[in-house]
Amino acid sequence: MEAALLNTNTMTWVVIPVLIFLARIVDVTIGTARVIFVSRGYKILAAAAGFFEVLIWLLAIGQIMKNLSNPICYIAYASGFSLGNYIGITLAEKMSLGTVLIQVMTNRDPSNLVNALKQQEYGVTTVQGQGAFNPVKLVFTIVPRKHMNEVLSIIQEHNPKSFYTTQEIASIAKGFFPSRKGIGGIRFASLLKPFRKGK
Repeated sequence: MEAALLNTNTMTWVVIPVLIFLARIVDVTIGTARVIFVSRGYKILAAAAGFFEVLIWLLAIGQIMKNLSNPICYIAYASGFSLGNYIGITLAEKMSLGTVLIQVMTNRDPSNLVNALKQQEYGVTTVQGQGAFNPVKLVFTIVPRKHMNEVLSIIQEHNPKSFYTTQEIASIAKGFFPSRKGIGGIRFASLLKPFRKGK
């Protein structure tokens, strides 16, 4: 009798709150990834993530509804939500999905910067522009997000006082990225097309 009561208390006050806590971490983490997939056009991945996110959430909220008198479950639910947000954002940064447009504006000769980017096999476009007081050069390059920090390091090395911005790119049509490290060119628009159009 005492063993059964002990098992019941352990289940109510330890096991169920822990399961709720873990489930909430997983579903919020998946939800963060789903938002990223939606914003970058990965329709199939977003749909799959949404399915598992809602399924896990229903399991968690179901246990909450069965244990409304247990305050530990509320704490576990809220704690899992908080930690899930943190883990989701961290994983999103690690995934480095998508592509970015990097725009550099400088009043100096950008030849060294352009040559350095080309040597690393990044595509580069330069445009002559007019600033508020002087002519400027605009340098554009589109790169996979996972290479963004490398490109920014090159910019800092060759044009440290230049003004630059980065911008998310939702889609690419007929784009070609030069080969990196002998792997061969990759047409990212074609590679990601099945995920974005849901085919």
